[in-house]
Amino acid sequence: MPVKTVFSAISRGTERLVAAGEVPASEHDRMRGPGMEGTFPFPVKYGYCNVGEVQAGPLAGRHVFSLFPHQTHFCLPQENLNVLPSHLPLERAVLAANMETALNILWDSGAGAGDRIAVIGAGVVGSLVGYLAAQLPGAVVVLIDINPAREVLAKTLGVDFASTDDAPHDCDVVIHASANPDGLALGLSIAGEGATVIEASWYGDKIVPVPLGGAFHSRRLRLIASQVGHLPPTRLPRWSYARRMATALDLLADDRLDLLISGETPFADLPHRYADILAAPDTLCHRIRY
Repeated sequence: MPVKTVFSAISRGTERLVAAGEVPASEHDRMRGPGMEGTFPFPVKYGYCNVGEVQAGPLAGRHVFSLFPHQTHFCLPQENLNVLPSHLPLERAVLAANMETALNILWDSGAGAGDRIAVIGAGVVGSLVGYLAAQLPGAVVVLIDINPAREVLAKTLGVDFASTDDAPHDCDVVIHASANPDGLALGLSIAGEGATVIEASWYGDKIVPVPLGGAFHSRRLRLIASQVGHLPPTRLPRWSYARRMATALDLLADDRLDLLISGETPFADLPHRYADILAAPDTLCHRIRY
């Protein structure tokens, strides 16, 4: 079906690795997205946060979200288009892929009501994980980041905030989303005995040190990878990718989430601004207007 893009968004962490040519050879096939052109390591046409209007066919006139690069017009099969709920602003719908990832991470973590939950890294995905976790009854959720300015974001999303020096200990669940090995080391150090640490960061082709000495084994910690490309095994009998995306879109119905949009650029200006957007440490979700 033909689609005219209205907005897309830069997913800074992944797109920065792609632009730097840091996708490892083992992941070249798995990292290909719908509509990607070129071959890794670079140059490629890449991206996966697209909001557009269907131009013809059964969905003509409907607004949809799809995993497609930054492009003005394109065609995808109907099964790859996710119709947006009528209550969801198009400007916020660009967060759908991030919300889907956050939902998957929370599932993988096994976090439940009343848990002490620490989320390390207040980027878009980490903030969304904290936002979702804070809605678990009785859960105590702390978002941890080296940037003190992220405290305003955390508080607005209903989550406590701490610096790395003030991070809580004896946590039931720790979710690491900072893409920095120091953050992972912190996560292992603040997890309680027998607790789960979720590694939600992706490092591309970098070799990352993990402190598995000391008390790691005696405390019987569990270190688990989370990746949105697969549904958690316990949900496979009932959940499809379409159901997960529909749920993610519904979960975006909160005006507070607009704080995760840190800037906007016209598509025509993107070639000149793309590198600076990726390099800026304050970038969260950067929206592209068409």
